[in-house]
Amino acid sequence: MKELPWIKNALLPLSWIYGAVTDVRNFLFDKGILRSEKVLQKVIVVGNLTVGGTGKTPVIEYLARHFAPKAPTAILSRGYGRLTKGFHLADNSSSADTIGDEPFQFYSKFQNEVVVAVCEKRVEGAERILNFYPKNKLLLLDDAFQHRAIQRDVNILLNDYNRPFYEDHPFPAGRLRERRHGARRADAVIVTKCPANLPVSEKEYIMENIRRYTRPGVPVFFATTRYDVPQSYEGGAVELKNVKMVAGIANPQPFAAYLTTRFSVTDQKVFPDHHNYTPSDVEDLIKNLKNDTFVVTTEKDMVKLKPLVVAKGCAARFAYVPVSVDFGDDEQAFAQWVTSQTTDRF
Repeated sequence: MKELPWIKNALLPLSWIYGAVTDVRNFLFDKGILRSEKVLQKVIVVGNLTVGGTGKTPVIEYLARHFAPKAPTAILSRGYGRLTKGFHLADNSSSADTIGDEPFQFYSKFQNEVVVAVCEKRVEGAERILNFYPKNKLLLLDDAFQHRAIQRDVNILLNDYNRPFYEDHPFPAGRLRERRHGARRADAVIVTKCPANLPVSEKEYIMENIRRYTRPGVPVFFATTRYDVPQSYEGGAVELKNVKMVAGIANPQPFAAYLTTRFSVTDQKVFPDHHNYTPSDVEDLIKNLKNDTFVVTTEKDMVKLKPLVVAKGCAARFAYVPVSVDFGDDEQAFAQWVTSQTTDRF
């Protein structure tokens, strides 16, 4: 439901207070009063100013594919939504419950190529990874733009095309985690979830607005979301016609729009972000499901739903749509830029 303007205006004083608190915290880090610790790995951070749903997971996966052939690489996340605490190194016994849905998705894709770990304290997590893997040279930090206790070598800020940070306010009147000028810490900005064939004039307008808050010379790249061939929960590609959409992600609208333009969406079921599915959820999802209809989820939902669906014996009725980030015309420029930020360590 769209927020009423008067509600946003009423909440603005609270946003000013929240923004002032984050300003003080950033000031203390900037002046060294609060300490940022240096770790031995090269640290690349992917994060945002906006709460949730800016496309961090596909960007982390892009970076993992890009760097893993060049140097030992690790992904470190907080592991939001997991049922455990502290440091956990992903292994064959891991699940979405033990390390979180997004880290488990990383591990499922890259277990033979990339180390995946979770820890609320990123410095501790980095040091523990190094204890297990002394030759690890590169650390990708997922959703850590505001986690300033660890020093970073490269700060990549994501800006959702549909919800630009330069038009938003701090919580609770808006969805920003800090004031817009937090973008000054960015070494590059990626505008995610852009429509295909974005006009040059619009790109220039967006860059002009972003550069009001970044340091001079910080590059801005544009990317779309690529939806790949739907996959069955049983494995392998599957053809879809009638689908029941299920999503437990921060911003399900783009996923819903994609399915609606390509398939006949008979029903939609939206859960909160990082929803922990239960057997009763599965029962509800397959209730009255017609034989020609698939339950179609995001990949993030799949890693949590699959064990329940397999146990229920209905995996053949479920499919998911993998997504990836597509830099289009900016592919070469971004690859060259991000490689140039790390050549001194590899």
